[in-house]
Amino acid sequence: MNLVIPLKIQNKMARKLWLESQGLCLSPTGSLDLLGIIKKLGFVQLDSIQVVSRAHHHILWSRNKNYREPMLDNLLSNERSIFEHFTHDASVIPMEFLPFWKRQFHRKKEKLDHAKWFKGLPDKHEREVIKNRIDRDGPLSTHAFDTKVDSPGKMWSRPPHKLALDYMWYAGELATSHRINFNKYYDLAERIFPKTLRDLDVSDKDQINWLCNAALDRMGFGLPSELQQYWDAVSVKEVNAWLIGTQANIQEVEVETSEGQWIKAVAPINIEDRLAALKQPTSRLHIINPFDPVIRNRKRLKRLFGFDYRVEMFVPATKRIWGYYVFPILEGHQFIGRIEIKGDRKKSVLKVINFWPENGISWSENQYKKLSLELERMQRFIGVDKVKWHN
Repeated sequence: MNLVIPLKIQNKMARKLWLESQGLCLSPTGSLDLLGIIKKLGFVQLDSIQVVSRAHHHILWSRNKNYREPMLDNLLSNERSIFEHFTHDASVIPMEFLPFWKRQFHRKKEKLDHAKWFKGLPDKHEREVIKNRIDRDGPLSTHAFDTKVDSPGKMWSRPPHKLALDYMWYAGELATSHRINFNKYYDLAERIFPKTLRDLDVSDKDQINWLCNAALDRMGFGLPSELQQYWDAVSVKEVNAWLIGTQANIQEVEVETSEGQWIKAVAPINIEDRLAALKQPTSRLHIINPFDPVIRNRKRLKRLFGFDYRVEMFVPATKRIWGYYVFPILEGHQFIGRIEIKGDRKKSVLKVINFWPENGISWSENQYKKLSLELERMQRFIGVDKVKWHN
């Protein structure tokens, strides 16, 4: 009996492949194809917190320094080439992916139908009243309604109209028209989603197949659990069934961890060609956003890079190890430090609050120079006049 020996991917190559697959391998310069970046990533997480720049803007800027904040809203509001919905969190997704996202509308609706935290949801008739008002008046934000929270003081409590708006948004009945100061404006889905894409009938099986293939392509390699977590639009059971049914189109591999262990994973069938085509990562330093897809899966991050990282903004100040909003620093295929920075637009300054070289890494004069250059680029990106280190 012939035994197939899995392809072994050494740790250094695994890091490079992951960074290349996520658009952080090459120098972030040249002409900007914003929609192309989003397609390569699959989605970009949205976040309201603006310490320097909101996460979605920072993620895109990290991949091309010619990006500026108003550009994303143009794709959403004017070109309609992206739409908002929920992956693992609120995200923007290429509009052309809509036919493969219909199952997610159904999944989210079914989940909310049984969610305790959606108790108090207005009934179907009351929701129709809200939809009719949007149909008549055009896109509306939650501020256009005045129902009150039933249980004030409870965490995440929301007024009935907000529950209704969100429910219909998750279910795909409403869609985001635009945002003003990050406030979402809801419109009827049929006025946002192109009819040709809405009418395209893709079977649930084909949607799962597309989602799994697209996740694996954007990861380069992964565990079944990581495939499930990428979009969070399929279940673990569905991923496992897909892996069994698509063996001819995937390849089993073994990936070396940062500690020299070997773990079993799966990769696209063209994995060897992808590895052979890898280029040396850019020597620039990247200041990475805490919500960047490269570091979002903390277990994968630790396994590949040996970098132990957590977001501490929701951790009480006395229990934080690092700080409120700390950015990892990436050089080549290695995380070499962390930095706490904050943009003060009123005083027109980018403040460097704290800086920590990673354990075991002795920073050279050239690395400090590259960090200063990256801070200056970030300063220009957010439109402030100077960088100031606070000792």
